[in-house]
Amino acid sequence: MHHEALSEALPGDNGDFSVKNVSVKDVQCGKVAGDSKNGPPMEAAGITAQLKERTDHYFSKKLEDRSKFLKSSNAAIVDMVPGNPVCVESFSDYPPLGRFAVRDTRQTIVIKAMDKSSCRQGHQVCPESSEG
Repeated sequence: MHHEALSEALPGDNGDFSVKNVSVKDVQCGKVAGDSKNGPPMEAAGITAQLKERTDHYFSKKLEDRSKFLKSSNAAIVDMVPGNPVCVESFSDYPPLGRFAVRDTRQTIVIKAMDKSSCRQGHQVCPESSEG
């Protein structure tokens, strides 16, 4: 597939693209590109680490509001604030981009919603989390 045009990229496909008026020095590992007119990438303004609701994972039954801990078989709705700027998307808008993995626990987290802030004026490329 190297140097071949594709109408659609599927999971596992590697793709590349050319960008006009952008220096090679401005494109680095960890940068995020997107459509500047239709849902441009932005830093997540809010992902706050606070448990909002604890639920039973198996029965989807609400157990407690504003819990201080989680147990095995519990799920939670959580607000988080990232330590570094990170570009994320909600699962409902972009399912493949709306989840991330917690490395220590090998769990997949789904992003339901987030507050976005604008990138610096004149930049269409936002920094991604330093953790790859």
